[in-house]
Amino acid sequence: MNEYKKIRKISICIFLIPVISLNLCLFVATNYLLFEDTIFVVDQLGRSGFTIPYIDGGVSISRTARTYPTYLIFKPAMIVTAILLINYWIINNRVAQKISGTYNKNYLFLFFGYASAIFLIAHTIFLGIKFDYDLYKFFRRFVLVGFILFEIIAQSLLVFFLFKRKNKIQKLVNKNILFLKIALVFILSIVAIGSIPILIDSGNTHFKHALEWNYFMGVVTFYFLTFLFWKKN
Repeated sequence: MNEYKKIRKISICIFLIPVISLNLCLFVATNYLLFEDTIFVVDQLGRSGFTIPYIDGGVSISRTARTYPTYLIFKPAMIVTAILLINYWIINNRVAQKISGTYNKNYLFLFFGYASAIFLIAHTIFLGIKFDYDLYKFFRRFVLVGFILFEIIAQSLLVFFLFKRKNKIQKLVNKNILFLKIALVFILSIVAIGSIPILIDSGNTHFKHALEWNYFMGVVTFYFLTFLFWKKN
């Protein structure tokens, strides 16, 4: 299997695994009565009334995924996703070397992609673990912000690399999808910067939750577009 086929295969997995696992956690949280009198009784903290958090922000991703039994779904799925991300950035670095003819060079997006995957693993491991220490709370926020920030930087650098060489790879890719990827990364960057004043404010809880769910979808949609970007043959 050549690198382009591997990228397509890994990309669709990076899109599907988080989307399916997180929405399955949401289903469990909002339909907790289905699991009464079973070994999968939903923790009180993880229970929620009916909500479409993408619209109403009725529940956060953390609350949906960090309690029993939903963490049995979410944590393995995120660790698998992080491993796939590491492979994704390694293969993209290899493709970039081939396109540019610089086989001894590692591109900067590889570093940020690696770092984002490591932050995702750390966030997943510590999700749901509670210590009443300010330093620990800061560490958890730092890890989550680090994942988002490094992921967006890695995506931006990769898109910029491909855009500069779009004529060289035009027979291998769908150029319309490339412009969609550029637009998506631009929107994610603007939203991240514009949301800072809202996120540091103590209010707007439902808006923050809705933003969290939709931003998550935006980040993983990048990989769905990558699946469409490289031509099948």
